Formats: sequence, C-alpha cells, structure tokens
Amino acid sequence: MSLDDPAQPVWAPPLREAAPRGLCTDCGVSRLAEPQQCGSACQFIKPDYAAMEARVHGRARDEAKPDELFFGPFRQLLRASLKAPIEGAQWTGITSRIGEKLLETGAVDAVLTMAPDADDKWKPVPVIVTKAEGMAQVRGMRMGYAPLLALLEPARARGYKRVAIIGIPCQVHALRALEKSLGFERLYVIGTPCSDNTTTANFHEFLGLLSDKPETITYLEFRADYHVELRFEDGRKKAIPFLMLPLSDLRPDFFPLTCRTCVDYTNALADITVGYMGGTGEQWLIVRNERGSELIALLGDELKTGAPENAGNRAGPVKGFMANTERSAGGLPLRRMPKWLRPIVGWLMPRVGPKGLEFGRARVEMKAIETILHLRREKPRRMKAMVPPHVWKLVAPYGLKPEAGEQD
Repeated sequence: MSLDDPAQPVWAPPLREAAPRGLCTDCGVSRLAEPQQCGSACQFIKPDYAAMEARVHGRARDEAKPDELFFGPFRQLLRASLKAPIEGAQWTGITSRIGEKLLETGAVDAVLTMAPDADDKWKPVPVIVTKAEGMAQVRGMRMGYAPLLALLEPARARGYKRVAIIGIPCQVHALRALEKSLGFERLYVIGTPCSDNTTTANFHEFLGLLSDKPETITYLEFRADYHVELRFEDGRKKAIPFLMLPLSDLRPDFFPLTCRTCVDYTNALADITVGYMGGTGEQWLIVRNERGSELIALLGDELKTGAPENAGNRAGPVKGFMANTERSAGGLPLRRMPKWLRPIVGWLMPRVGPKGLEFGRARVEMKAIETILHLRREKPRRMKAMVPPHVWKLVAPYGLKPEAGEQD
C-alpha cells in the first residue's frame, strides 16, 4: 500500500525542507509555514517544565510525592501488557492498540505517528493514519530523526479536529508549546521515553556491530533486565547483556549533543507514557492526567495491569556511569571492563541490580548527569537556559552542583 496516497488509511504527505538550526532533532516545527515558532517551542532553548506541566496536567510535578521528581506528574504507575499481544508490534503493542481503539471508536479523526520507509525498515516516515487497520503499518520501532510535527498543517488542512499524536519528548514539548494555536477540538498525546536517538545511518552502523548479518535483524528492544533483545528474519532471538554491547566502539559523535543533553527522558508532557523502564518484563505505563486515564479505559479488559516492581539500589550503577561520563565528556576513552569479567557482571546485574521503579530512577539520574557534564563542556553558555531546576535536584546526591552562572 502506498504511503503517498491521501485516499489510503496511512498517508505520508509531502513536507517542506527543514530550516537550518543548531541544536535540533528535526521535530518538524522548522518545516511549518512559520518556522520561527522554533524559538518558543524548542525543548533545547529555554524549557519551563513547571509551567508547562501545570498547564497540561493541572499541576507541576510535586517533589514531595514519591517519584514525581524522577518521572513527572502522574496519577498511576502501572506494569502492563496486552493479554493478546499484537504480532509485529514492539513489546505487546499497547501503543498500537491505543491508536486502533481511538480510530475504531471515532474518538479521533487521525493518528499522527511514524511508519517505516519503503526502502529502509528502520527509517521513520511521518504519517497520518485515518483508519484503525492502518495502525498495522506503523507497528514496531524506528530509529532516526523524523519531523512528526510537520504533519500538523496537512492534518488541519484536511479538516481533522480530533487528533492523537504518538511522539518522543522533543516532539511532545514542541507540540505542547504550540497546542493552543492549533485549534484541535481534542488532542491525545501518547508519549514514549527516548534517550540517545541518532541518525538512521548511525543506527545501521550499530546494528553492524551486533550481527554479521545486520540486514536480517527485524526487531531490537532495550529491556529492563539489562539485555537488548534482537529478532531475526528466520525466527531466531538473541539477548545481549548491556555490558556486552559494543558502545565503546562507537564514534564520539555517534549520539548528538541534543540527545546527550535531553532533560525529559520520561516524556513528562504526554497524557500517557508507554515505555519499558519500570516494567520488569512487561511495559510500563505512566498515566498522567484525565486524558491518559481515558486512553487506558479504552483498552478495558484487553489490558493486564499490576503494580511495578521496586528492588535493588541504584547508587553504585549511577556512580559508575557518572565516572565514565566524566571521562568521555573530557575527551578521554571509556574505562572498559575486562572481557573475562563482563559475562559474570552481566549475569549478576539482572539478579542484584536495580529493578522496576529503581531501574527507572537510575536511568533518569544517569540522563540528568549526562546532560550537565556534556553541556558544561560543549555549550557552557547554554547551561542556565537549558537545565531546569528539578534536574539539579536529581544530580545533587552525586555531588554535582551548579557552578557560577549556571543557574538563575
């Protein structure tokens, strides 16, 4: 089925060229008729999460409540899976099924999301899905920058008033900044956590380090049990411990500065975040507001839910990450664990390392540390504008404090 046919249930409209920008993940705003809106919408200019959370969710994160400092405002934290997993979807396919239900019930006219490029299954193509059966074409993970928000104008031009958007944090931040001017009667925002995105070309380079036949890999997922799961065309599955990943073999610029300095790993401005960090073998849902609760209710008894696990201690792994990040941010090579020790530690980590919510807290603290160390070295004049107050609180237990001129 062609993606460029507006009569089909999945449509990839032609988009403008991106306007040149500095720190940019091409969320799509620079491709709109008024690309200057980047100045007020971009996450990498001067984000005000407290104000935006209050506007979107009715309140900012309450640091006195357990875990809101880490994960943002929420009503519920759930471990979840579909009772009947969707074939070809990531994990069990909760995000895909939410999109299907929104279209089946008429709750939305369209879902704005990503489909695979016809010539490269890993390359994301922004598409407008208008029928439930079209969601089958957008299942699974893509890797690379994709101007999702450039679809806002084609969606409005076709008269869509009720819209759902499935996006990563930098896309969702910009969307929320523009939300009032869009004129949609109803907007549902389904977010996924995001960390260390890169170009699709770089991702192919990474796949080439994981397999001697990377073209046969059909699925990749980072799991909360400290493994990356690969699936292959012939049905084989392979789980690689995080410690065995060839990350130290990647070029220093493999991950761009934007992704190394992202302060919103958990997609705090979405109505619901669907990810893996706190899932311990299942997906992890952060239900943030009334619209998020509506999306969970749509799935009804199709969804199996439970309380997230919470075990282990994150302090050691986070300190180790910080030490390595200090070296890499200073231009020094990473300390490599001896090869003979990696399988042993890889076996131990799922058993004694942080699990569930503690794993999620560890990952959020790691991202906060990474943000400050890399930004301090590469763009020190941006520190004051780009690092929100709550990020400093996340890194304080590890001895990181604002230096002169880094905080209001």
